[in-house]
Amino acid sequence: MKPTIHLVDGSLYVCRAWFGQGPDVFDAEGAPAHAVHGFARFLLELIERARPTHLAVAFDESLDSSFRNAIYPSYKANRPPAPPDLLRQFGHCKALAAALGASVLVDHQYEADDLIGSALAVARREGFRGVIVSADKDFGQLISEGDEQWDPPRNQRWDGHGIKQRLGVHPHQVADYLALTGDAVDNIPGISGIGAKTAAILLHHFGSLDAVLERADEVAFLRFRGAASTATRLREQAATARMSRALTGIALDAPVPARAAHYRRGAIDAQIDVLLDRLDFGPLTRSRVRALAASESPA
Repeated sequence: MKPTIHLVDGSLYVCRAWFGQGPDVFDAEGAPAHAVHGFARFLLELIERARPTHLAVAFDESLDSSFRNAIYPSYKANRPPAPPDLLRQFGHCKALAAALGASVLVDHQYEADDLIGSALAVARREGFRGVIVSADKDFGQLISEGDEQWDPPRNQRWDGHGIKQRLGVHPHQVADYLALTGDAVDNIPGISGIGAKTAAILLHHFGSLDAVLERADEVAFLRFRGAASTATRLREQAATARMSRALTGIALDAPVPARAAHYRRGAIDAQIDVLLDRLDFGPLTRSRVRALAASESPA
C-alpha cells in the first residue's frame, strides 16, 4: 500500500472556528483566541484519528497578492479584509501547527490550494497517495486514483467517484466546470446563465472547456432547456470562460519543499507548553497533547 501524505486546508478550519463560536477565550494579552482553540481541537482530533506520518498545513497569505489578481484584478474583491483579531489568530494557528509537528506552508503569491497541489505533486513523484483535508470543491481537480478528500469535523470522506456524484463531472474536469459556472465565493465570473447542471451536461458531451468553446455551435442542438441561448453565451463570453479557467486551475509549481521527507511529521515541540500558556489553553487540551506526545515517544 502506498504511503500517505495528509494535506490540510488550514485557513478553512481557522475560519470555521472563528465564525463558529463567539470570542469567549482570550490570550495572555487579552486578545480573542477562540479561533485558535477551535483549530487546536480540529488538528488534535485529526492527528489522533489518522496518526499521519507526513502532514502539511497550508494557510492563505495571498488574499490580495495572489498571481490570480494579475490575471483578474477583481478576483476575491468581494471579500472584506480579514479583521486584525483574525489575522493575529492565524499567526498563533501556524505556530500551533508547527509545534504539533506539521510542516507549515505559506506564500504571498500562491494560495493554500496551490501549496497543497504542489506538495501533493512532490509526494506523488515519490510514490505517495494524498488525503486532502478540506471541504472545498476546488480540490476535486487534484484527486487521482488512490487519493481522497476528507472533512473530519463532518465525518465525510470521498474519492474520485464521490466527486462525480457531488458535481456531476470527473476530477480532471473540475477546473473546467468551475470556469463555466463561475464561483461567487472567489468572484470568478464564469459564463452567465450556466449553472451546475448545464456545466455537467456540456462537459459530459464535449469532455473539456476547450472543446465546449470550439464546438459552441453544436451546443444549440443538444437536448436540454435553453441550449440555443447557452450556445450564444458561449460564443459571446468565450474570452471570459478562458480567463476564468486560468483562475480555477490549482497551480502545481508553487514554491514548496521538493522532497517528501520534508513533510514527515516531527515530534511535538518540547516547548509547546509556553505556547499553550500564552493562549490560555485548559487542562483538557494539555492532557491531549501530553498523551499524544507520550504515545509517539520511542519505547
